[in-house]
Amino acid sequence: MSVTEQAPPGAGGDPESEAGTDAAHARLRDRISADSLTSRRDYLRIVATVSGGLAAGGIGVAAGILHRHGDSEQLPEMRKVADQLLPGESVAFRFPGDDDRAVAVRLSDGTLVGYSAVCTHLACAVLWRADRGPDGELYCPCHEGVFDARTGKVAAGPPPRPLPRIFLTEQLDGSVWAVATARSGEPAEDALCRQFRDARPDMAQRLGCPGAAGAETTSPDRRRT
Repeated sequence: MSVTEQAPPGAGGDPESEAGTDAAHARLRDRISADSLTSRRDYLRIVATVSGGLAAGGIGVAAGILHRHGDSEQLPEMRKVADQLLPGESVAFRFPGDDDRAVAVRLSDGTLVGYSAVCTHLACAVLWRADRGPDGELYCPCHEGVFDARTGKVAAGPPPRPLPRIFLTEQLDGSVWAVATARSGEPAEDALCRQFRDARPDMAQRLGCPGAAGAETTSPDRRRT
């Protein structure tokens, strides 16, 4: 018999060879079944872990226990955002703390705006998309949340609150600095007076904040107009 005509192992009617082949096949089937079971168990464990993490995160955000921009009553330390920011440009930075994601945008008309870059839905990262309308839009890719780039208000999707605002200032050399924050939906004057009243009474007086030395008393209704 030539090499190409040799019978495969177990062929030829040898009972012992056939028994050995059947045993090998049985062991192979058992191994495949065990591997499949392990893979399924690993998959289910991973899915359960990820799902549990997402659920815990959602509960945390809904309960308000996660850190939010503007929670602190103290005036944060000024931080440089960019050497220059031209119309139609944006820059990501950290403020007021090193773990607080933020974004600054120079709108097409030159307006400078800054916001927390943490979505108010489930704390995913928020990005600026310049090609969406004249002002672009602030977009959360996790659940299709959209915020108005000029105001920070919710424009579409599941986010329940506007993005917390970050107050920016531009120096004579063109550099952009972050100076203060606001809570989600908090009026700008309330936020600035809350942080400047004790830390910078001179600035609070210039802003006309109630309670500041030399400031005129202003009703809450008037301050919000």
